[in-house]
Amino acid sequence: MILPRSLQVRLALGLSVGLALFWAVAAGAAYTVLRQEMDRVFDSALQETAQRLLPLAVMEIIDREPEDVLRIAPVRSHHELLTYIVRNQAGSVVLASHDADPAIFPQSAHDGLSSTKTHRIYAESALQGSLTIFVAEPWDVRSKASHEAAEALIMPLLVLVPLSFGGVWLLVRGGMRPIRRLCSEIETRGGGDLTPLGSDRLPSEITPIATAVNHLMARLRRTLEAERSFTANSAHELRTPIAAALAQTQRLLAETKEGQTGARARQIEATLKTLARLAEKLMQLARAEGGRLFAKTPYDIVPVIGLVCEDIGRTQSRPDRLDLDLPSAKVNSRVDPDALSILVRNLLENALKYGAADEPVVVTLTQDGVLRVVNGGPVIPAERLAQLTRPFERASTEAEGSGLGLAIIDAIARGAGSNLELKSPATGRADGFEAVVRLAGV
Repeated sequence: MILPRSLQVRLALGLSVGLALFWAVAAGAAYTVLRQEMDRVFDSALQETAQRLLPLAVMEIIDREPEDVLRIAPVRSHHELLTYIVRNQAGSVVLASHDADPAIFPQSAHDGLSSTKTHRIYAESALQGSLTIFVAEPWDVRSKASHEAAEALIMPLLVLVPLSFGGVWLLVRGGMRPIRRLCSEIETRGGGDLTPLGSDRLPSEITPIATAVNHLMARLRRTLEAERSFTANSAHELRTPIAAALAQTQRLLAETKEGQTGARARQIEATLKTLARLAEKLMQLARAEGGRLFAKTPYDIVPVIGLVCEDIGRTQSRPDRLDLDLPSAKVNSRVDPDALSILVRNLLENALKYGAADEPVVVTLTQDGVLRVVNGGPVIPAERLAQLTRPFERASTEAEGSGLGLAIIDAIARGAGSNLELKSPATGRADGFEAVVRLAGV
């Protein structure tokens, strides 16, 4: 038997089936006792009837000829449930009720109760055995009464089972409400929210689960904070020596412009710039994975995106390469402005760096808060596309970069309750690359 996966259904079904079985057993026991009591009452009625009729029958018969058979005429027409006859010592019928069939009665019998296939019979003798009265009751009468009693016990069971299932379901559902509330609290949290769960109003059976989850989240929080702190501190501490080394290298370049020393100084300068960019990206990644990605109140993100695009455009040799399409109306969001700036900057840098140099980068923000950045370039295979949000993964090994841009974007999007969607080819094109992030409503 395959049990349902729902704990509510299992509890409701189990309790309902248990209640139905208990009722069935109780009904069976009650029916057995009732049948025994009915037989005792019916037998007592046979005996009482015979003993009441016998003196009257003797008075009717005593002054008549033995060969005469007297049929007791009914006061009004009716069907007799109890029939009787009186036999003399020779076994002849001398008195009978109007519906009595002598064939169903035995020729002789000992006083007391006896049974045939069709009737229950009681015999009682008088006048030293010269007269015997037989009172018969059909078994059908008792069977009908038994069936009616059984139906009376079974009918409540047929109504009780669905009603009990519904009642138990409501009780179980009400009892499971704290569990659903706990699950909802966990589900609605952002990826970086590892604060303890409230366990004040939970039942005592569920409190250990919430406590265990809180302990697990505390361990995760300490581990993640240690990793993020190490990454951020390391990147921050590296900035000063890298900047100092870069300044010294640039001074060396100014003093030595030709020869092998100048070429090596330029290589050192390029390497230090790469290290500086990597340190900056590591700090951004630590910021993205560190939580606190929501502003206190919603604000218009259109100016923020416009400023970032304008700032990046000034650093490009071709400022017109950015094709910006922002709505004139406000687009409100709760994504932290600093986190949003990091997200947009990395999207644009990634598109400008890896996109086709002779094609524009199209930046579009819709009124419902969907940010799209599209650049030209060859199609990226689907299996490769799924790996680009991993740290240090790049679509092209020829282009310079740390491979952290999309990882930072993905971390910010997930931390803000959204997601980063990558497409290649871009929508409506046969080639290109498209990144989509929903910013409104988060």
